[in-house]
Amino acid sequence: MTLYPQLIRDALATVRYPGNGKNLIENEMLDDDLRIDGLRVSFSLVFEKATDPFRKSMVAAAKTAIHTYVSPDVEVTIETKAKTELPPEPEKLLPGVKNIIAVSSGKGGVGKSTVTANLAIGLAKMGYRVGLLDTDIFGPSMPKMFQVEDERPYAENIGGRDLIVPVEKYGVKLLSIGFFVNPDQATLWRGGMASNALKQLIGEALWGDLDYFILDTPPGTSDIHLTLLQTLGITGAVIVTTPQQVALADARKGVDMYQNEKVNVPILGLVENMAWFTPAQHPDEQYFIFGRDGGKDLAAELNVPLLAQIPLIQDVCESGDNGMPAVLDPASPAGMAFMSLAAKVVTQVDKRNLEMPKTERVAVEH
Repeated sequence: MTLYPQLIRDALATVRYPGNGKNLIENEMLDDDLRIDGLRVSFSLVFEKATDPFRKSMVAAAKTAIHTYVSPDVEVTIETKAKTELPPEPEKLLPGVKNIIAVSSGKGGVGKSTVTANLAIGLAKMGYRVGLLDTDIFGPSMPKMFQVEDERPYAENIGGRDLIVPVEKYGVKLLSIGFFVNPDQATLWRGGMASNALKQLIGEALWGDLDYFILDTPPGTSDIHLTLLQTLGITGAVIVTTPQQVALADARKGVDMYQNEKVNVPILGLVENMAWFTPAQHPDEQYFIFGRDGGKDLAAELNVPLLAQIPLIQDVCESGDNGMPAVLDPASPAGMAFMSLAAKVVTQVDKRNLEMPKTERVAVEH
């Protein structure tokens, strides 16, 4: 059978809270962290106080309701929270992180995640402490690109808090929702559920001291972007596009999102990916199959730096699929391009930090 959120809500609506006779849904006791992975369901129940006498009985009743009204085969995990248990303040979530960089694209298919992975590894190869968060909740790709799909991060108790320990490879600390869901099944989450999961990967993980915290964001503009902007003060954004006119049009929207007067995240620059095709047998030849200098011209038009023009080479695709990003071979044409990108990002971040104040989080409007 296929589970979906409303099935779980309907089952929980049959459970009455003894304190006032209303059901769990009417009491708004179901937190915004409902997760479904095949036949596994997890969520939290929120109580007024940590000492609520009905905590244990409500957890047991909720599990029974799901087994009765949904299926006895469902594996249910329920946490409890109290409204008096406040999460840490957002600005204190990452006290050891110096710079937060969002890598974005106006549309999918432009190689944004490939650029992100190679940028992160390139910075690590330069000696920087780097963390990478795959924020694409519905289409995570970093586990495959780093060849760590079978990793299952564990929690470690630090100062009384259970913190998720990121996977480390190629000198990069990595977390992705892909570590926690079935890669063969669609993630059926509402926007609020996805945002809650993302906040957990940010605030309940052992990131430690980082020079650069890279965010691989989903294509387009979405709830995920808003969650990031409201949760973190982002140092700057890198926009990835291809030379195609349709990609350039969407890249403009991505730039506009960060330059909105309520957001004010500096644009560190544009990356023109798939700038030209170079056959492996003829490395000196260039074929502009998606158009020529579209990203370069857009950068000039928007008065932002052009950080790199990355060639379309078969090795880039193959190395990403094999979990060996191209930047690991700095002598290759693609490797040199990605190392040059990393160096230019460092330069732009230093320039931005000298000339501009720290980015503030976007205020939440009710």
